[in-house]
Amino acid sequence: MQGHTMRLAPPAAASGQPLLEPVTRALDIAIAALALVVLAPLLVVVVVLVLTTSRGPALFRQARVGRLGRPFVMYKFRTMRVGCDDRIHREYVTSMLSGSDPRPCQSNGLFKLERDPRVTPVGGLLRRTSLDELPQLFNVLRGEMSLVGPRPALAWEVSLYEPHHRRRFEVRPGITGLWQVRGRSKLSMLEALDLDVEYVTRRSLRLYLSILAMTVPVVLRGGAR
Repeated sequence: MQGHTMRLAPPAAASGQPLLEPVTRALDIAIAALALVVLAPLLVVVVVLVLTTSRGPALFRQARVGRLGRPFVMYKFRTMRVGCDDRIHREYVTSMLSGSDPRPCQSNGLFKLERDPRVTPVGGLLRRTSLDELPQLFNVLRGEMSLVGPRPALAWEVSLYEPHHRRRFEVRPGITGLWQVRGRSKLSMLEALDLDVEYVTRRSLRLYLSILAMTVPVVLRGGAR
């Protein structure tokens, strides 16, 4: 991602909440560590399923743009076949960011293509259940992500953002966020970005905990992918 790093000024502490950052960081570490211990058997099962049903590694690594525009490598369970062209996805996202909405009426997710031929059968299951996101708990422990925050962006997507959307980089990107729990598949991509900015503007411990609590039923319904 060389050449794509943005230089942003350090964010100011949330108004009247100087302890917000250390408190949410402590919660991130504690919850992510506990989740990895509790979910360890499930993680092993997913690794075996991915490795035995399609060629390639169990983990998918991709460069994303993090807090203050710093690049980092995000982890996910691999859901696609190895060597796939991302042109289809780029065209899809570019269309969404231009104000168009190419999704069918009953779309399964804002950033996921319907009937994507690149996705493996096991990958489709992992996406529907959000299990593909679990390796991002390691990103949380590393301090690159938070449990709650804006979606981790790709560098080429950032180049298409409106200037005011860059406020989303004042905080760490998250595994879940405001737009994921507010009807993800019903939002336009620009609306989702606006919700990212709203989260940055309104961030508080109460909002952080509320989003975590709302994420559980949303995931169980298959809506936060």
